[in-house]
Amino acid sequence: MEVNLGKIPFDVDFHPSSSLVAAGLISGDLLLYRYAEDSLPQRLWNVHAHDESCRAVRFVDSGRTLVTASPDCSILATDVETGKTVARLEDAHGAALSRLINLAETTFASGDDDGCIKVWDTRLRTCCNTFIAHEEYVSDMSFVSDSMQLLGTSGDGTLSICNLRKNKVQSRSEFSEDELLSIVVMKNGRKVVCGSQTGALFLYSWGYFKDWSDSFRGPSTSIDALLKLDEDTLISGSEDGVIRLIGILPNRIIQPIAEHSDYPVERLAFSHDRKYLGSISHDQMLKLWNLEELLGRCQNASKIQVATAECKDDEMEVDIKASKGCKRKASEISNSSASNFFADL
Repeated sequence: MEVNLGKIPFDVDFHPSSSLVAAGLISGDLLLYRYAEDSLPQRLWNVHAHDESCRAVRFVDSGRTLVTASPDCSILATDVETGKTVARLEDAHGAALSRLINLAETTFASGDDDGCIKVWDTRLRTCCNTFIAHEEYVSDMSFVSDSMQLLGTSGDGTLSICNLRKNKVQSRSEFSEDELLSIVVMKNGRKVVCGSQTGALFLYSWGYFKDWSDSFRGPSTSIDALLKLDEDTLISGSEDGVIRLIGILPNRIIQPIAEHSDYPVERLAFSHDRKYLGSISHDQMLKLWNLEELLGRCQNASKIQVATAECKDDEMEVDIKASKGCKRKASEISNSSASNFFADL
C-alpha cells in the first residue's frame, strides 16, 4: 500500500492500538490516515499545524493526541478524533526542534538543533527535565525504561546518555568524526547501534559509552533511520532509497527488502501489531509494507542462495572427484605401460 502525500514528509508514526498512521510534511501540514489490508489508506483529515515544516510526529496519551514539533520552536498537540488544536507551546525550545520520542503514556521527549533535550508531561503541560546533551542538532533518540535512561545521537558525532531520575547527562561518548543519525538498543540492552552519515554502523557496549567497541561498513550512503526487528536484526533506511535487513553480531547486511527508487528514506516505523512497516521518503510517498511478506521473500531468497551455494559445492565436489578419477586412470595407464614395457624386455 502507498499514498502520495503531495509534499516531502519528515516523520511518520502509527497509532498505538488502531489502524491509523500520521505524517508530518515540509509544508507544516499534519495528515492522518486510516489503513486497511485490502484498500488504499483513507485520509481522515489534514491540518496546517505549523507555519514552518513539521519535523516530528508522535501519538501520545494512549493515541488520543498527536504531538508535532517544528523549526519555529513550537510544539503542537492535536486531537486525533477531531483534528482540532488541544494546546500549543510557542517557545518550547530556544532553537528549532528536530526530534520527538515517546517515553511513557503521558511523557515524551523533544530534541533541538542546539543539542538540547527536554522531557514533557502532557497532563501538566510542563517541562520535567532539561539536558544540554550535545553541541549540534539532536538526530535521534531511544528510551530504556528499565533504567530510565534516554539516549541521543547528534550531528556532532556523539552519543549521550541522560538519566531521568538524577536529571543529568550521565555519560557522553568521544567524537566519532562522523555524524550519528540514528540509534537502536539491541542484544537485550547490551549493545547500542548507531547509524552514521558515511554509512558505517557503530556499536557501543552498555556501560562503556566513551568509545565504540565495534563498527562495520553498512550501505555506501548515510543511514538515516534504524528500526529494531528483534535482538539480533535491525531494519535500516538509507539515502540511496533502499531499506535493508541487517544482522548484528555477527555483523552483516543480510539483504535489501524494499526501496523508494533513488530517493532518501527519511523515517521508518512499525504498526501497533507489527504487521506493517511504514516508510517515508523524499519521493513524497508513504508506503506501508506487509512485514510478513517482506521477511518471507527474504527467507526464500536466502534459501535460494543457500541452495545455489550447495549446488556449486556439489559441482566442485564432482569436478574434484572427476579430476581425481582422471589422475587415477592416468596413473593406472602409466603403471600398466610400465609393466608391459618391462614384460616385453
